[in-house]
Amino acid sequence: MSAKLKLGIPKGSLQNATIDLFKRSGWKIRVGDRSYFPEIDDDRIECAICRAQEMSRYVEKGTLDAGLTGADWIAENRSDVHVVESLVYSKVSSRPARWVLAVPYDSPVRDLNDLQGKKIATELVGFTQRFFAERGIAVEAEFSWGATEAKVVSGLADAIVEVTETGSTIKAHGLRIIHELMQTNTQLIANHGAWSDPDKREKLEQIALLLQGALRGEKLVGLKMNVPETALERVVGILPSLNAPTVAPLYQSRWFSVETVVAIDRVRDLIPELLKNGAEGIIEYPLYKVV
Repeated sequence: MSAKLKLGIPKGSLQNATIDLFKRSGWKIRVGDRSYFPEIDDDRIECAICRAQEMSRYVEKGTLDAGLTGADWIAENRSDVHVVESLVYSKVSSRPARWVLAVPYDSPVRDLNDLQGKKIATELVGFTQRFFAERGIAVEAEFSWGATEAKVVSGLADAIVEVTETGSTIKAHGLRIIHELMQTNTQLIANHGAWSDPDKREKLEQIALLLQGALRGEKLVGLKMNVPETALERVVGILPSLNAPTVAPLYQSRWFSVETVVAIDRVRDLIPELLKNGAEGIIEYPLYKVV
């Protein structure tokens, strides 16, 4: 029997979102109150809980075969790992997060050059230092253990580099964003040894396929409806689809069953339009995966 895949699950803000994504993909992960080794219903996988900030280092060194962490922490640690799949999900939304440079609203700082010789508080110290050094701007990047926005409000730093998804928290603290340093999202990564192992690579490809399928399914729904022959061309003409709608004749009638997949944000406008064009008995249903 092949060796188990040692998979790191990110501790903290991404933990619940990751476990939920795995559940929708077909794996149940159960985390005990004090256990760093969650149970998973797959005898080819062995899980461990690890902080996202440290994940890429453990994967690179081979302590873990693979793990899920942000592109930001891979860059911060300068880890040499193989990115198996890029996955856009988070604790808040289904869009990438941003690391931004922010200052108080009344700060004289207007662009990056105005920070020459200034102090920046951030959790992303290494990346921030390199970012400014590449532009020939000397700054002091200081590690922040939390409540980073408060550092600049209280005068402990001239600016912050902080992660945000919507920007609302930064604005709520009386700060303004003057530059975006990077966008980041979750990455499924593996060390090069695990990726070169045929059995572990096969397992990683299976995980990547189903995780991505679950993320696609989250944004789509299925629509099924009955359409009379006289309205068929009109209805099919307004239906979006991954490829083309499925059309099947109903038994001993001049009606057809029409089925398609559409983006969830289109449904509220599409259903009234379908009804006006002759569709009846419209059913909307969720999709767990689209592969």
